[in-house]
Amino acid sequence: MKKERNAAMVCFSGGQDSTTCLFWALKHFTTVETVCFTYGQKHSLEVERARDIAESRGIAFHLLDVSLLSQLAPNALTDSSIPMDEDKPADSYPNTFVPGRNLIFLTFAAILARSRGIYHLVTGVSEADFSGYPDCRDTFIRSLNVTLNLAMDEQFVIHTPLMNRDKSEVWELADELGVFDLVRNETLTCYNGIPADGCGHCPACTLRREGLESYLRKLNADHTD
Repeated sequence: MKKERNAAMVCFSGGQDSTTCLFWALKHFTTVETVCFTYGQKHSLEVERARDIAESRGIAFHLLDVSLLSQLAPNALTDSSIPMDEDKPADSYPNTFVPGRNLIFLTFAAILARSRGIYHLVTGVSEADFSGYPDCRDTFIRSLNVTLNLAMDEQFVIHTPLMNRDKSEVWELADELGVFDLVRNETLTCYNGIPADGCGHCPACTLRREGLESYLRKLNADHTD
């Protein structure tokens, strides 16, 4: 397999973070492809959002079914009988945490990318502003990067452009990339499957809204100085 030296595979859900990462990748790599996952999520409209954003811009879109994950790891994102935590419990992870999700996503993304001659992976995880998920931490990403390289005897590089950015800074990056309006109006972050500004009260919407409000305040302050 011929290696594409300046190509990237983006883990892409059609949400705020992964869409911002997609356009970050388009800025830094000559060739960009996307991979999206179905895993039994209730907000499956995100898949169509991801497909529309990618294909309307001529970006290769791959869809992989890893729905077995929902059978192994009961959680509020895949099981409608589980009421969704709106706040992080003090003594555990929120029930929107899907154990193994980023491990599975990045592993399958690497296998697909290798078949395409691509060795740069891009994911939108962040440990600066998240819901307490352990698989969003930099230590996990670094460990998995080593594991993937050992498992396939390759030299993958996992890029995490948002790792040290809070949600306000993610909005700022989207603005710098010229896709602020696209991210605000076309993406789906909401755990209840409502596009754009979403339901306004699930954990994902709360983080998104608070970040947006913080960034807009910063913009207004800069304009009045």
